[in-house]
Amino acid sequence: MTDATGIRREEAVEAALGKLDLDAKARLLAGQDMWSLPALPEIGLKSLVMSDGPIGVRGVRWTADDPSVALPSPTALAATWDPALARRAGRLLAQEARRKGVHVLLAPTVNLHRSPLGGRHFEAYSEDPYLTGEIGTGYVLGVQDGGVGTTVKHFVANDAETDRFTVNNVVAPRPLRELYLAPFEAIVKNARPWGIMTAYNQVNGETMTQHHHLVNEVLRGEWGFDGINVSDWMAARDTRRAIEGGLDVAMPGPRTVYGEALATSVRAGEVDETLVDGAVRNVLRLAARVGALDGAEPVVTEPPAPIDGDALAREIAHRSFVLVRNQGALPLAPGRTVALLGAAARDARVLGGGSAQVFPDHTVSPLDGLTAALPAGALTYATGADPSDEPAPAGPGFALRAVCRDADGNVLGEASLPSGQVQWIGDDLPEGVSHEALHSVEVTGTFTPRESGEHTFGTRGLGAFTLTVAGETLYEGVQDMGDEADPFEAFFGAPLERGRAVLTEGVPVEVSLLHPLGQEHAAPLPGVLFSLAHLGPRRDPEALITEAAEAARAADTAIVVVATTERVESEGFDRADLKLPGRQDDLVRAVAAANPNTVVVVNAGSPVEMPWRDDVAAVLLSWFPGQEGGAALADVLLGTEEPGGRLPTTWPAALADAPVTEVTPTDGELHYTEGLFIGYPAWDRAGATPAYPFGHGLGYTTWEYESLELTPDTATVRVRNTGSRPGREVVQLYVTPEDGPVERPIRRLAGFACVEADPGGSAEAEIPLPRRAFEVWDGRTGAWTAVPGTYEIQAGRSVTDTRLRATLSVGGTDQRPDADQRFRDAD
Repeated sequence: MTDATGIRREEAVEAALGKLDLDAKARLLAGQDMWSLPALPEIGLKSLVMSDGPIGVRGVRWTADDPSVALPSPTALAATWDPALARRAGRLLAQEARRKGVHVLLAPTVNLHRSPLGGRHFEAYSEDPYLTGEIGTGYVLGVQDGGVGTTVKHFVANDAETDRFTVNNVVAPRPLRELYLAPFEAIVKNARPWGIMTAYNQVNGETMTQHHHLVNEVLRGEWGFDGINVSDWMAARDTRRAIEGGLDVAMPGPRTVYGEALATSVRAGEVDETLVDGAVRNVLRLAARVGALDGAEPVVTEPPAPIDGDALAREIAHRSFVLVRNQGALPLAPGRTVALLGAAARDARVLGGGSAQVFPDHTVSPLDGLTAALPAGALTYATGADPSDEPAPAGPGFALRAVCRDADGNVLGEASLPSGQVQWIGDDLPEGVSHEALHSVEVTGTFTPRESGEHTFGTRGLGAFTLTVAGETLYEGVQDMGDEADPFEAFFGAPLERGRAVLTEGVPVEVSLLHPLGQEHAAPLPGVLFSLAHLGPRRDPEALITEAAEAARAADTAIVVVATTERVESEGFDRADLKLPGRQDDLVRAVAAANPNTVVVVNAGSPVEMPWRDDVAAVLLSWFPGQEGGAALADVLLGTEEPGGRLPTTWPAALADAPVTEVTPTDGELHYTEGLFIGYPAWDRAGATPAYPFGHGLGYTTWEYESLELTPDTATVRVRNTGSRPGREVVQLYVTPEDGPVERPIRRLAGFACVEADPGGSAEAEIPLPRRAFEVWDGRTGAWTAVPGTYEIQAGRSVTDTRLRATLSVGGTDQRPDADQRFRDAD
């Protein structure tokens, strides 16, 4: 963008603003529906469309008829430690957004992994604010490279899900600035995002959608943010306080605290119209940037070259896999036979639950990936253990569609369903269907069982249901709220068993779930929310584990895939523990006893306890690996690709060891009593040892750290590949201050870089030393202050595996660090 172009864009914004009356301005600040703002043809303004992310782009209709590329989870993207790869991911998502007519992606999530119990942990990047800011910057730059806006979220301290609508998070000034605000600040300054989303929660007594200090004084004032500030959905609560607190858009619409309510408040003298003008100006600026305002040249006139979504999803997956243990088991030697074990190997979980869900047009499971990659006869499979023993939305084997009818039984429209879950929120209805005319929805189609035996069917949701399988009505009745106080739990909680049917493997049967709609069971948001659920035949768990152990004993290598479920990791609730669900731990123990060459693949978006980790030959973390996860897994297991990931968050051996476990408010408040000490700084302070430390990850080669040289601004690290394979190394830089009057973490990540080298070759990483690494937030002066003294700079492979050290002397606030010493010797 040239300066002249920017000036003309601002002129177009001002000209459009000058043509609007109060009612039009107020209407523009309120969503016209679930996902969009109203068009104003009189000024050449198109409707601005938003869509959920962060691993794919839903579009305005959440339907399998318009599939989305599903990339690996945000924890996986952060595990690559590669902002350039994050930027490529953002460009792909911009490509997807443009294809779906979306102007603004509701992502990325840059809240921190304060506690491993955070239910939405998988949707955020890291426990470290610097790593989070770097990956988030790459992501935002990539999306906006494609001419699509972002909304960096959830501003701020939305680090847990329990009582998220009402909780008051009490955070002291230093941790608020140095931890929770830091990634937002870095992204605003380095990527200039076009949007921010403010959170549901309060911070220090004020709701974020009306937090004048943090939004107007910090975000806009100190940092110079000039984009749109949109509320999280249903978060805006008060018209006057929201507009005075810097909230530009209240979503969703049309019933919000803005619109008509805002115009009325202005006319009553309760709100200054200049505040409305400021918010409208921000919306129009966004419209101009994305090409939705006539007379304003968009920021991007020629989108980047097309990106192959499948190829990029596969690349990010194998670059994200973290090999935390390897006793020579990986990569698999040619010609070895493999026993693949675990229900998650066949039905992999490729993405997390909640608003991050999309419908890819295909998914590659570990079983699919290894079947394609290994020679015929080399692979056997056994279930071993299922992570879930309750019905879940109907999946593999079902071919379903949703049929919408009016009160007379006439078909209004229909849509295909990739699972038994209907989740139409707002106007996200099949084409030709309106809420006014819609009387009933029937989920109908066929089910072809993968196993013979007694199958369980159920429902999830509120209201009347008629469930029919193979011509037999298994249930007809009404589900009320009962003792459940939260309507979201009824729609997204555990399905209820309704009946059973004995079915034969491979023989299709007709299934139907009819759901008449009624206002007495209306959803929390305007929409249609219910599910057809299913659970396959239950075999004796001990027999399944014994069968898996026998298969492992007969193979050269046993690969066990263990996983969490949507009932463990999802939006809307926090985790109760870190245990793997079901009998999966027992399965791993039995397989490891049968075959010492056992590899465990952990299909989870965030930490889980692995009590067997020292008893197996290898442990590979695959996160939620996206639609190409199984193909990427085969690449890594067979050695076609190296596992490129490093841990973006510490993995404890047990929940009891974790430094921060409190995520449940007391009397409406959650006090961040740990202050600066979350993640690895908390482990350092406690002198405790986790299962696997921050930054840890093994590749298929070895590295020698040869030298570390410092200037006041830069650290240069030379490494050499001492193994027999080409490899990639993530060189990490940590800053350790000397003891002094200011309490600080023992060490803090200050920079990192990815390098590559062939066997015997060397590579040099030049890593900037940010001034912020030597500063603290001074609450008395309200400013960042450099702390004078001596700092040790450590370079290495993880926070606990540093190989080289050197020192810097730092002067006062106005001075840069001085390079005091250089060391070339490893520890």
